[in-house]
Amino acid sequence: MDTKKICVRCVMDTSDQDIRFDEKGTCNHCRKYDKLMEREIYSREEKQQKLKQITNKIKEEGKNKEYDCIIGVSGGVDSTIVAYTVKKLGLRPLAVHLDNGWDSELSVKNIEQTCKVLDIDLYTIVLDWEEFKDLQLSFLKSSFINAEMPTDHAIMAVLFQIADKKKIRYIISGSNLATEGILPNGWVYDIKDWRFIEGIHGKFSKLKLKTFPHYSLIDLFYYLFIKKIKFVTILDYIDYNKKDAVKLIERELGWKYYGGKHYESVYTRFYQGYILPKKFKIDKRSAHLSTLICSGQITREEALEELKKDPYPSEEMMQEDKEYVIKKFGLTEEEFEKIMSLPIKSFKNYPNNNFLFSKLRLPLKIAYKFRLIPPIVYFRYAI
Repeated sequence: MDTKKICVRCVMDTSDQDIRFDEKGTCNHCRKYDKLMEREIYSREEKQQKLKQITNKIKEEGKNKEYDCIIGVSGGVDSTIVAYTVKKLGLRPLAVHLDNGWDSELSVKNIEQTCKVLDIDLYTIVLDWEEFKDLQLSFLKSSFINAEMPTDHAIMAVLFQIADKKKIRYIISGSNLATEGILPNGWVYDIKDWRFIEGIHGKFSKLKLKTFPHYSLIDLFYYLFIKKIKFVTILDYIDYNKKDAVKLIERELGWKYYGGKHYESVYTRFYQGYILPKKFKIDKRSAHLSTLICSGQITREEALEELKKDPYPSEEMMQEDKEYVIKKFGLTEEEFEKIMSLPIKSFKNYPNNNFLFSKLRLPLKIAYKFRLIPPIVYFRYAI
């Protein structure tokens, strides 16, 4: 019998162990989202004005350079609409893609097609597969909830490193409030914590990470406060509607849908569609859909209907992905099932810098004020 309590406004429920409800039955995620909206959402006129100011500043500082900004591309909706938007604004972006070995064929086609149509130079960084496989297996064996943390950390490291090398001060991020404003802290952990990543890898492997892109707290300080690299969440300055965005890029760029948020990666699709629900009893779609509810893009009834569907586009795809992931990791099915049955662990079970991060509220506030970090990062970790 399902005894989960669910928010009366969105679809977040007690699968998030830290969720709190008020006397009306509204959850803390909705209240926090509203608080963020009060700070960050502007009128249409204000958005246009701020977007113009930001665009002009990027162009001015990028004069006489090959590129004036960097964008990360994955083949997904958010990064594709970012590419489309920056070109329409007359910016000269360098597109950066991190190939971690799990790109779906469709995501690669989407990236190539987008860059070709928009005439954007593409720079792809391919991770050493044996190293990265070993790191991902370490995270699976750790039974920590966010097995995608190594990829997220590497993407950020690569963006910082390329921006520093090419003397580009602006990273245009696909992070946005309209579709990503809600995500429980208990479902992730701070991707900046390189000590945590090293700690998990050191416990479950003897292989050294010689080439894996990473950054320390000192590196982060260098990039943000010495080099003054800034993040621009450009989708927060346009009327960003997910359904409309999909129609636009399908029509203008020949982009094709891949089945779910972040499902452009085979491993992400398998992790979110199979491992998270089966092992951790979490359906990450509830956070994504709740954000769309709070931003007025879908109704709560529509979200509830969506959650009745299986996270996987089809049973056949799930079985194919499972076989593919197990084989690619070099595991037997018995070894994989053993990993799936291991007790769930917290970030507290491994070496981490959480104590230091808790003391960084003032630096984060300063970084947020000068837009050195996206609003979501400040909101999630510093408020």
